[in-house]
Amino acid sequence: MKKTLFLILAASVVLAACNSPKAADESASPVDKILLKDFNPTVVNNIPVTEVKKAKFPIIDMHSHDYVESAADIEQWCKNMDEVGVLHTAVMHCSWIGRPFEEVVELYAPYKDRFRFWCCFDYSDMSEEGIQKACQLLERYHNELGAVGIGELGDKGEGDLYARPVEGKDIHIDDPRIQPLIRKAGELKMPISIHIAEPYWMYLPMDATNDGLVNAVTWHVDTTNCYGYWKLIESFENAVRENPNTLFIACHYLNMSHDWVRLGEMLDKYPNMYVDIAARVAESAHTPRATREFLIKYQDRVLFGTDNGYELQMYCNIFRVLETNDEHFYIPEYGYHWALSGFNLPDEVLKKIYHDNAERILNEYK
Repeated sequence: MKKTLFLILAASVVLAACNSPKAADESASPVDKILLKDFNPTVVNNIPVTEVKKAKFPIIDMHSHDYVESAADIEQWCKNMDEVGVLHTAVMHCSWIGRPFEEVVELYAPYKDRFRFWCCFDYSDMSEEGIQKACQLLERYHNELGAVGIGELGDKGEGDLYARPVEGKDIHIDDPRIQPLIRKAGELKMPISIHIAEPYWMYLPMDATNDGLVNAVTWHVDTTNCYGYWKLIESFENAVRENPNTLFIACHYLNMSHDWVRLGEMLDKYPNMYVDIAARVAESAHTPRATREFLIKYQDRVLFGTDNGYELQMYCNIFRVLETNDEHFYIPEYGYHWALSGFNLPDEVLKKIYHDNAERILNEYK
């Protein structure tokens, strides 16, 4: 009896040890311990790797910001632009830019042939009289300081929080109070560049079903007390539809690179709508065939943009995706786990996206 009891107790101890977290961990395969955030594969395929140091055609960058600290930085930026083939760059004003708009224009004045300035809407006074003053300020920025457009406006659910000098809390692009400002932009022929929402997976559950989880968890959008993704898209569409004489540029493919069909339908419906490709290489280059088809079909409505500083490699990464037929490569700084592939766009399409579409807009809207 004692021997039987001893065997039972011994078996229980062994079983408990085998089922303990420590034992399970020790018996796990090394691959079971790899975290998705640490995924950093080395491509072993013997396939082309193309380095594109200069764009195939001259470029107008329609989406950048005041990233510099000094005039010396601007000078370096111009050198980099020369090296990669950028003729001039849009410097957009936002709340996270430290300098007031007037100071930005003053700092860049010696290089004004290389940069185009975009200003914010002023939401300081939302009364009818205050909006009229904001319209007058917009006119002054345009006529006296050379502002060519408005932007970057930014609404991720809580209103235009990119605005300066004050945020547009709960002020969405279709808000009736700011329609005089939008109409004034149309009268002055100043395009409105606006960042609506974030990539769709930033709104999905942060779990194992989320295709963009590695990046999505960093940029997850909490919509508990604000507009969700489709409500934001609706607000943008309302403004575009109700203001046919004002040109809207939807930044980052309107954050709709997951649904080229839906985005194409909007472009078909609204001739006053364009999209830029800024800072969405990773979000578009993992579906290269679908993206290429979209870019070719809507080649007259797509604008080049960067939105990621002014380092040489940043430009070259974009050129590789747009110009080459390279496939299955990684750009770790984009923060996704998926491989990218190039679009190998036709020359006539590249030329329009790089330059001609932007030149047409800027010339028409002087």
